[in-house]
Amino acid sequence: MTKYIKWVGLLAAVLLIISCFTPWVFIASQKITVSGIDATGINLGKPAYLHFIFLFFFLLFHFTPRIWAKRMNLLVTAFNTAWAIRNFFVVAACQGGECPEKQIGLYLVLLSSVLMLLSSFFPDIKLPAEKK
Repeated sequence: MTKYIKWVGLLAAVLLIISCFTPWVFIASQKITVSGIDATGINLGKPAYLHFIFLFFFLLFHFTPRIWAKRMNLLVTAFNTAWAIRNFFVVAACQGGECPEKQIGLYLVLLSSVLMLLSSFFPDIKLPAEKK
């Protein structure tokens, strides 16, 4: 299982990139579709850019064969998952009596972030034997 986890993390990273470009919510009253890159119509900036920063560090630490990199990867993926949960609730929040319709991209961002977190729980690294 652990020998395939590196590839699961890589596929989750590719899924995160793709899902940041797909529609996250649709606001019917303004007839706009919001994605992670194009967030016009909401005053939250471009939430996908922080995912891209976390993704860079995830890939860097995920493929570095050092124990400190695997520990830092836990921190990076925890922040990335927290950011995805925040986006799931804040971007799709009801405002002014209107609730945006959640699209597939918002769910895929959450799924890929959780998969990246799970892949960082099981690093493919050999620990040195204890010296007596």
